[in-house]
Amino acid sequence: MRAAPVCPRCFGPLRPPSAWSSAWRCGPHGDVLPLQPPRRPSSAAVEAISRNALVPAWLPWPLPQGWLVTGLAEAGDERSGVRATVIALSGPSLIHGPADLLIIAEEPGVGLGAGFAGLDGTDPGTGFDEGPPHAKVEIKGHPAALWCVGAAPDRAVYAGEALGNWLWTVIWPAEAGYLMTLAELSLRDLRDQDQAIDPPFGAFSPRLDGEDA
Repeated sequence: MRAAPVCPRCFGPLRPPSAWSSAWRCGPHGDVLPLQPPRRPSSAAVEAISRNALVPAWLPWPLPQGWLVTGLAEAGDERSGVRATVIALSGPSLIHGPADLLIIAEEPGVGLGAGFAGLDGTDPGTGFDEGPPHAKVEIKGHPAALWCVGAAPDRAVYAGEALGNWLWTVIWPAEAGYLMTLAELSLRDLRDQDQAIDPPFGAFSPRLDGEDA
């Protein structure tokens, strides 16, 4: 598990703030919000994300049968605040063996969802939401539309908008993408108070390191 902040778009090294600049800087992408080292799955990690995030921290609840929370991460720093969150889950895909799922919420322009999707930009791209949605999730009792995004061939990616922020789901392997159309996921924001959520935890997911992006 990596120990230093990286670029949320390419997962490359960053130049930290200095006397001349308060920003974290990526060579290819300029000033960015740093993707902090991921947190191992635990109640303490859930509490930290919930306390510090300025965007939703989405968790499917109830979880699909056999699925576990396998890590959490955030992009931002003390100056900017946490402007993007990602929660990793792992479980059976029923047909294609084990699968990994990342659920990302971010402010426009951060580029974390696009980074995990394997895209060059910071958003899903022009025209991704044309036509009827390919999947829906439930958020606070209302459906949120998601569209399939052309991404790296080894994963399935869906993107949409929820509460004024980008919502991404990235699934490995690509064949397990059908989970988004069949699982009928209901997302809870971990920041909300008075929720009876006690998620089961599994082994840390290396997907959070961005090694496969």
